[in-house]
Amino acid sequence: MATVPPYPPHPGAPSGGALRHAHWWQRKWVRYGALSTLLALSGLVILALVREQTGTEGFLVGLGLAVLPVPLLTAVFRWLDRVEPGPWRNLLFAFAWGACAAALIAIVANSFATRWIATATADPSSADTLGATVIAPIVEESAKAAAVLLVFLFRRRDFTGIVDGVVIAGVTATGFAFTENILYLGTAFGTDQLTGDRGIASVTAATFFVRIIMSPFAHPLFTVLTGIGFGISALSAERQHVRRVLLPLSGLLLAMGMHAIWNASSTFGEYGFIAVYAAFMVPAFGLLTWLVIWTRQRELRTVREELPAYTVAGWLTPAEPYALGSMRARRMAREYAHRRGGRPAARAVAQYEAYATSLAFLRHRGRRGRAGADFVVREQELLQELWRRRDVARPALDHAARATAPPVAVAAPPWPVYGVYGYPAAPAYPGHLGQAVVPYPAYNPYRS
Repeated sequence: MATVPPYPPHPGAPSGGALRHAHWWQRKWVRYGALSTLLALSGLVILALVREQTGTEGFLVGLGLAVLPVPLLTAVFRWLDRVEPGPWRNLLFAFAWGACAAALIAIVANSFATRWIATATADPSSADTLGATVIAPIVEESAKAAAVLLVFLFRRRDFTGIVDGVVIAGVTATGFAFTENILYLGTAFGTDQLTGDRGIASVTAATFFVRIIMSPFAHPLFTVLTGIGFGISALSAERQHVRRVLLPLSGLLLAMGMHAIWNASSTFGEYGFIAVYAAFMVPAFGLLTWLVIWTRQRELRTVREELPAYTVAGWLTPAEPYALGSMRARRMAREYAHRRGGRPAARAVAQYEAYATSLAFLRHRGRRGRAGADFVVREQELLQELWRRRDVARPALDHAARATAPPVAVAAPPWPVYGVYGYPAAPAYPGHLGQAVVPYPAYNPYRS
């Protein structure tokens, strides 16, 4: 465990440490090549399987309907990740894994398990029920959890807390639900083609209402529990091995349990689905939403509390901790940079904000004894990234801090002050271009 210095060295001080050489299996081209090949093959196989079950026309109808909630869910998870936005490649991997690899594992494993149970018990109806309520939750949640585990292991720098776990898990589940909805909606459309049903009374309309309108968040809600387990594990110290293993497993078991209850709701009687939805799913969704938003606000508070140490060392200006700890100030800084320097300047400010947030979280973990052995190296990397973008980012953040900081009440001093509190104004003295010099209005950059 690295020791956190009281203040980081000044920008002019030499930085120590060197990056360790990566093993061959840690090289980017090896990882990306293997993952791309795996996901591409999985995508081709799952495409063929779904098309075989739904037909070409049913597949196209299911695809057109299933894609509708994807942009909304993805935007929600991206919004949650705005404090310390992770790279897009992590989200693309998570979605592709859920839509291709996890869906393929689920279809193959569920079908095999259901057929095996039906053969062993000679009762196909009981096999279907058991497969939906027991086998499917275990297989599907494990397959989706694999994406969270891979990001946790191989993109550890991007996985620092609960929000990261929620976002990766939610996007993975969104991809999984996308493929599953294609299958269900395409099959429903094929059924309607055989029976001749149309409109609201059709099976397609009922399936669309249940899966797209009422419960688009169902799969993300289950898998988010696994993500929370990994997120809390990421906040634990490296020496707490048992806790780092048990927390993700506990989250996975909770996800399986919630998934099982949801799948079993159709067997609870005529109003079982509605009862589970109203008494269980909606409150759980509200509770998890509150938890994630509260965690996000705590992250902003961590930024405001940790970055002043770098102000003392000269890496940041006094106004930056406040601006970087306010989403409104961040947005104003990017807009200001865009007006002054166009899209490249706005991108540089956004990168500056992301690196500064990562720096604050890194120092927070270090103060609590949870930083890794590469704390000093990682800190210097982030500081150098900030230093390269300071010329563009500092004016924008200073502008945002001044524009968003509330006015500070100033108490009347016991001695006369000219021009204030009823005293006559002092004679003006020449300033720039012959104008009188007026004191700059005070503001508090740390007050939220």
